[in-house]
Amino acid sequence: MLIPGHAPGSPLAPENIDLFDPTRFSTGSQHPSWHTLRAGAPLWRQRAGNDTEFCSVTRYEDVLAVIKNHQSFSSEYGTILAVLGGDSAAGRTINLMDRPRHSALRGATMPQLSTGAVLRLAERTKARVRKTFEPLRDAETVDVAELTAGLAMTVVGDIIGVPEEHWRDVASWSMTGVAPEDPVYADGTDQATLRSAHFELFALFHDLVRERMRRPAEDLVSTLIATTVDGVRLSLDEVILNCYSLVMGANTTTPHVASHMLLALAERPDQWRRLHANPALTSRAVEEAARWATPTNHLVRRATRTFQLSGGTVEEGELVAAWIGSANRDESVFADPYRFDVGRRPNPHLAFGFGIHYCNGAPGARLVLRQTLEEVLDIAEGLAVAGPVTHLQSNFINGITSLPIAVTSRSKTEAMAGRTADHPCSGGEA
Repeated sequence: MLIPGHAPGSPLAPENIDLFDPTRFSTGSQHPSWHTLRAGAPLWRQRAGNDTEFCSVTRYEDVLAVIKNHQSFSSEYGTILAVLGGDSAAGRTINLMDRPRHSALRGATMPQLSTGAVLRLAERTKARVRKTFEPLRDAETVDVAELTAGLAMTVVGDIIGVPEEHWRDVASWSMTGVAPEDPVYADGTDQATLRSAHFELFALFHDLVRERMRRPAEDLVSTLIATTVDGVRLSLDEVILNCYSLVMGANTTTPHVASHMLLALAERPDQWRRLHANPALTSRAVEEAARWATPTNHLVRRATRTFQLSGGTVEEGELVAAWIGSANRDESVFADPYRFDVGRRPNPHLAFGFGIHYCNGAPGARLVLRQTLEEVLDIAEGLAVAGPVTHLQSNFINGITSLPIAVTSRSKTEAMAGRTADHPCSGGEA
């Protein structure tokens, strides 16, 4: 199996390409398909499981055109392939809104998600990240995917207003909501699994919103309750849906960037040593990890007018899947795109999106990813993959559900060196 991110090899026959089937994303890399389409079919049409046709765009310039031109490509119909028939929350959550309604909601929530707001939480977040990775100090092998699963909540949990005792469950329910068919999260049929996860999340937020209506706090739940769009306050359902959207966006992305980052470094000891020798590269390494992982494989938009792209014409009303994962490997933009380079510069990746829907959680994600890398660098002398890596069964999220990593901890290395130095035969004759 090609590990996602590795060189694509020979072009594929178009009939062998399927960008809808979630199973293909867990059993093999889609980079060969994306490479083939960028080169020969940059505007490519196929049908989904429900027989709905959609277009795929794979070149950086076309992906950028689709996600930044909100006047020509609407988010209100739905933004993922799983709901090509239309999203039931369309027009009611920040990710499923167009301007001007989107501007009102984003403007109200961004101050609490800004870089400045996040940095004020840095010390608290750092302590939580340290606790998260504490198992690396003692265990010889750790499933890093289990450790990173709750990583996003260490920063957004307080900002949104979710009590800490619910963070682990919220992270798990969020993942279940985007990958109900994955064996790790499946509990019965896909629909039954999805209903169960939604019930748990909506019930939690229903109670939390009711509590904040009685006792407002300095969190996003309280902000959403007070927010008006078109002069009207959000309804109870709209507040709950937006809380759901916020935790989904955080928990389905940041943990997987962290896992992919540590996997890439475990597979490339030269890059690990480079970071150890020059910790100033940490911020660049985080940006490279975001490009490399691209946790959101695609974003869907609906064309509101005829639009010309490099591969052809998109007609009004067509559904377009912009493959972010492909754009972030485009050879015309990134030098040696299948190389993980902790010092990569420039790095104009689209992992956080672009335009009016640029990820509002990007500052928090960058903070916790940087702190993750700093913590693991402090703990580990070396990393190595210690078993099979399991990838998420999803065409939307490029996730990892199991990542066994063998850790050579600094403390053990230093202790061993100390014992060797103290041995009476060390450094001399027996």
